[in-house]
Amino acid sequence: MTDPIITAAEAVALHNQPGTVFLDASWTFSGGPEYRAEGYIRGARPFDIDTVKDEASDLPHMLPAPDVFERHARGLGLKQDDTLIVYDRIGFFSAPRVWWMFRTMGFERVRVLSGGLPAWIKAGGPVDAAPATIWPAGDFTADFQPHRVTDRAGVLEAIETKSHAVLDARPAGRFSGQQAEPRASMRSGHMPGALNLPFGQLLDADWHPHGEIEPFSAAGLDPDAPVITTCGSGVTACILALALEREGRVATVYDGSWSEWGRRTDTPIHTDEE
Repeated sequence: MTDPIITAAEAVALHNQPGTVFLDASWTFSGGPEYRAEGYIRGARPFDIDTVKDEASDLPHMLPAPDVFERHARGLGLKQDDTLIVYDRIGFFSAPRVWWMFRTMGFERVRVLSGGLPAWIKAGGPVDAAPATIWPAGDFTADFQPHRVTDRAGVLEAIETKSHAVLDARPAGRFSGQQAEPRASMRSGHMPGALNLPFGQLLDADWHPHGEIEPFSAAGLDPDAPVITTCGSGVTACILALALEREGRVATVYDGSWSEWGRRTDTPIHTDEE
């Protein structure tokens, strides 16, 4: 299996190679991590998770239907035989979400740049002030992989039957219910039986994934259990999913995550005070 993570040095060596496409997947939220570099990898095409989404949902950046995703991918000029390198301007935050989206649509040749744009700049990669705007026509075809994504009903069933471990990427304070959620009108706490692995424990100070598996065992994750990952809005859950995939474990991402679960009154929630 090709490592889904690529180093800046490796990515620079592939820059301008035929069939290699860089996607800028930068995204953050109010109160979230700030961009650590400005500009775009030369020739990169912008991929906005708040544009490539399910327009019918009132939840943030939900995965669109395969035909909608396919239309967006073709609009970006993406081809079936391309190799995609996805990055963000924070380092390793929203890019794994886009990696997961493509993997869920059946596309295998997609990798995430370790350390993102800051690492690219440090490695001497060329940067422009704006993204690319012109590219050839695309022929991307989606092949939806339903085992990579689940909804609220799927999580409720997993909790009831104990068929999956539920692994939450949010900070410990939000998971325990001691810290308020950043989104208004949302309860704090976690799903019954869920485990907590804040995504930052998988990254170093420069937002590089360190490749250690100890955080998973420290969180109490059974090495043989199927896993559903979750977070605030389905973004950092994909960091956990990517880390698990490097270990040969294909995780299922709860797309609605706490943005859906925490705002409802009919979903069970536990806190550390209980």
